Amino acid sequence: MGAAYLVALLISIFGMAMLDRRFGLFFWRDGWRAFVTLLVGVVFFLIWDIVGIDAGVFFRGETSFMTGVQLAPELPLEEVFFLVLLCWLTMNLLAGSRLVLDALERRRAASAALSTGGDRS
Repeated sequence: MGAAYLVALLISIFGMAMLDRRFGLFFWRDGWRAFVTLLVGVVFFLIWDIVGIDAGVFFRGETSFMTGVQLAPELPLEEVFFLVLLCWLTMNLLAGSRLVLDALERRRAASAALSTGGDRS
């Protein structure tokens, strides 16, 4: 049971990948740019975590669901996978909201064109 959280994170990351692939959101739109963006986000939050740990603000909670592997004092292995999930989710939400807003705008424009041009008989 010591890897349950890590397994849940990996399943969630797989889900992000499948949504991304299905709708062409992030990695399937521009893989290189997505990789760099994801890497920058994860590194930023890892630095944030390290600063918080050093300041005594962040600490590792004890639970039987985690592997117990520490990358640094108070920094569990699962944190890296959580940050990957967090950043990928954010990018998928951003790209997905853009797709939805674009589709709504196209629908509004088509509806407006039909209502102004369709009544002339």
